[in-house]
Amino acid sequence: MTTLAEDIEVTDREPLSTRSARIVFAGGGTGGHLYPSLAVASAMREMLPNVRFSFYATNRKVDQEILSAAGETLQPQSVTPLTMKPWRWPGFYSAWRKSTKAASIDFKSDRPDLVVGSGAFASAPAICTASKMGIPTALLNPDVIPGRANRMLANRVDCVLAQFESTCQHLPDDVRVEVVGCPVRSGFGKPSANRRKICDEYGLDQNKNTLLVTGASLAARSINDAMCRLASDLGAHGKWQVVHLTGKDDLDKVQTKYAAHRVHAVCLAYTEAMSDFMSIADLVISRAGASTLAELRAVGVPAIFLPYPHHRDQHQTVNAMELVTLGAGRICEDSDDPLKTAARLRGLLLDLISNDRALATFKASAHKHKITDAAQRASKIMLELAGLCEF
Repeated sequence: MTTLAEDIEVTDREPLSTRSARIVFAGGGTGGHLYPSLAVASAMREMLPNVRFSFYATNRKVDQEILSAAGETLQPQSVTPLTMKPWRWPGFYSAWRKSTKAASIDFKSDRPDLVVGSGAFASAPAICTASKMGIPTALLNPDVIPGRANRMLANRVDCVLAQFESTCQHLPDDVRVEVVGCPVRSGFGKPSANRRKICDEYGLDQNKNTLLVTGASLAARSINDAMCRLASDLGAHGKWQVVHLTGKDDLDKVQTKYAAHRVHAVCLAYTEAMSDFMSIADLVISRAGASTLAELRAVGVPAIFLPYPHHRDQHQTVNAMELVTLGAGRICEDSDDPLKTAARLRGLLLDLISNDRALATFKASAHKHKITDAAQRASKIMLELAGLCEF
């Protein structure tokens, strides 16, 4: 069932085809469904400079913001998530028909060389349309447990590109799976990051340890609330400073709490400079989305994970366990009660910020298991599927 891509050698070999090629990426709704596609697109441009990209995404604001910042154009779709509520099926079916019809018209007028799904409902219309038209297809699957859309689409595509070997257990035996890691944006893991320059730019102290707190692209109120309750503990440890991505709604509240306890903190609603902050972080507190895990592995920084607690399959917890097993992560159970979450998080956090030896061991394990070339590996397989290159 599985062919590992670990032995693919990344080289600068020239592509066999120099004609203009078109790659369609389909998926969106969160950063986790867009950032891997953008990372692959960036790597492909280095291998095939005249390649063109189209991004079939959703109408959500986050898609527009992320793609605009990357200099890419969004092609919105009317498709909506599949619902279990029968009275909404007519609306779903109507939106599905509009999306597949639009994709069919587009693909007939400007046939793609490859269509890549990046997960969730927004990837389905383009993948299904391409499959019917005989266009090569692939799926990016960064989570250990494939989401519902990827499970439904796995048998329709030519290849599934997975972040973890354990994903193979969750797909049919006849599905081709290539384990490549999860593509991350080019800034992550680059050795050129200048700690002094980054600290000067954001008003940080390069002589202090840095704790990075993030709830991913959509932010996480439960993490924000828990950290507010731990501000006094952080204030008591003068060797640490905090970079906290709060989301827009909680920015003032979190900033005020840190200031009240004299915590040297930089609070931002959102940033495109995540690679900079990860490169100077000594420890991260975050959700356990697949893209976040991949970024952490690219940089080689350890994390305390608070997986999103309301997913039925608990896939973020399963994701986090991959890094826990490697010694690069620890898990704190999140809940709707910020007092309980803060109490659980406090023990894990204090054990690391007050124990230099424990922190050093944690950081060494994370660095040992770095993966920095997932985008290049995925790109090579995709370009071969499309018949554009041989490696």
